[in-house]
Amino acid sequence: MTEHRVTPVVESRPVVGGAAAGRGLEVVTGAADPPSFARTLPRDAQQVRAARLMVSQALDTWGLTALGDSARLVATELMSNAVLHARRRYVCVTVTRRPPRRVQIAVVDYSPELPSPQLYGGYAESGRGLAIVDALSGGRWGVDPLPWGKRVWAELEAFGALAEEPAPLDGRRETV
Repeated sequence: MTEHRVTPVVESRPVVGGAAAGRGLEVVTGAADPPSFARTLPRDAQQVRAARLMVSQALDTWGLTALGDSARLVATELMSNAVLHARRRYVCVTVTRRPPRRVQIAVVDYSPELPSPQLYGGYAESGRGLAIVDALSGGRWGVDPLPWGKRVWAELEAFGALAEEPAPLDGRRETV
């Protein structure tokens, strides 16, 4: 398994919160920021589906649907880990566009405990999530410690024939 990266965070800012938390999809953009989708979700197994749907919507918006199956599986594993191991009632899921054909999927939770890949026997019913994330991301995943918890993330990239021509970074597509 590839070594994962822990990145210290110098500055962090909330993506969504307050009255909007848990109610809808937020599209987060800024002048210098890459476009992102973010959603605060209850830390509940039934919300894993909502995380997958948000990932699909972001990929469709950006013309990166070739990453769909892998990205949805990564979102499933990251969200499932948060459901099992995090604290508090909510987590924040983000999908961020990284030019030209990459996306970063992240789950922010309130647990300071850092995840680590586990070695389980062949009959274990769980414990393979980070190995799946590592394989699908080509080892491009990591953990950003935050003052109140952590952000666990993975980056995926579309290559060769799988890569469509992506939409511009502002998310707009030309129509003919």
